[in-house]
Amino acid sequence: MLRYTLNRILILIPTLFVISVLVFTIIKLPPGDFLSNQIDELKSQGDTSALERVEFLKKQYGLDKSAVEQYAVWVGVWPGARGYSGLLQGDLGWSFEYDLPVKEVVGDRLLLSFIMNFSVILFTWAVAFPIGAYSATHQYSWSDYGLTLFGYVGLATPNFLLALVLMYFANVEFGLAVGGIMDPEYLGKSWSMDKMMSVLSHLWIPVLVIGTSGTAGMIRRLRANLLDELQKQYVTTARAKGMPRFRLLMKYPMRMALNPFVADIGSLLPSVISGSAVVAVVLSLQTSGPMLLDALRSQDQYLAGSFLMFLSMLAVIGTFISDLLLAVLDPRIRLTGGSAK
Repeated sequence: MLRYTLNRILILIPTLFVISVLVFTIIKLPPGDFLSNQIDELKSQGDTSALERVEFLKKQYGLDKSAVEQYAVWVGVWPGARGYSGLLQGDLGWSFEYDLPVKEVVGDRLLLSFIMNFSVILFTWAVAFPIGAYSATHQYSWSDYGLTLFGYVGLATPNFLLALVLMYFANVEFGLAVGGIMDPEYLGKSWSMDKMMSVLSHLWIPVLVIGTSGTAGMIRRLRANLLDELQKQYVTTARAKGMPRFRLLMKYPMRMALNPFVADIGSLLPSVISGSAVVAVVLSLQTSGPMLLDALRSQDQYLAGSFLMFLSMLAVIGTFISDLLLAVLDPRIRLTGGSAK
């Protein structure tokens, strides 16, 4: 197990390197950058004072150099701007659009995204696991058919459409203003009990909207996995020996049915931070998803690149954690590879 863990850790280094190259390449594919576009706009307006400052920023952050040198400066293996040390030293760079360090731009949004999407995960698990287990243990009953219908409807309904419907009913029928993730007067202010209560009062709609499709999909997968396990020989043997039904379900089939959910941790960690960007735009949520879309659209290189790299790192770490948990959860998984003897 220790050798397997060390091998997985060593694989992380070249994986993150390849990801960083791909992220930087994708960001640099569109012609120009934020500062170049701003320079063209200032030249058309004849604003020489602002133009000199933008030119200074472009030279300071190495955007006038070749793509290879820009990548080296961004990663932190090549001396670049004064005071900028690169990703390897934890410096995410400067956001040209917001005229602030990237850490300050994403700080509060990361916290709000974490609160919202962690709540979505808790909602999804709390609803999906008991429903999926009940549906599998009551196969072809009327309740199973009803829950199956609910799952198909949840999967087929677009999140943004459900968000619009809930916004309409909350506003028209109940008189609730649900746009945004908090009341406008708390934006940009320090955290307090009133601000937290405002976030909680606005949180239920995005949690319900984003969690609906995930809950429906998890119910279907858990039901299918449990049905497959319940039909295996070891379950029949345990029943014949008189093991109680609930203990049998939780000790063996449920444990094996959790494998796909543990494997999803690789995508779960970045989703906790990024969330559903489309729903966030529809609901005017002050989370990191709309910020990332704006950064990509405006070609804010350091903001978009550093944030994408952060999400990719979470995905790689999540995959590593899921591999270790799968090895612990299911002893049938061979750590050394090769064919079974």
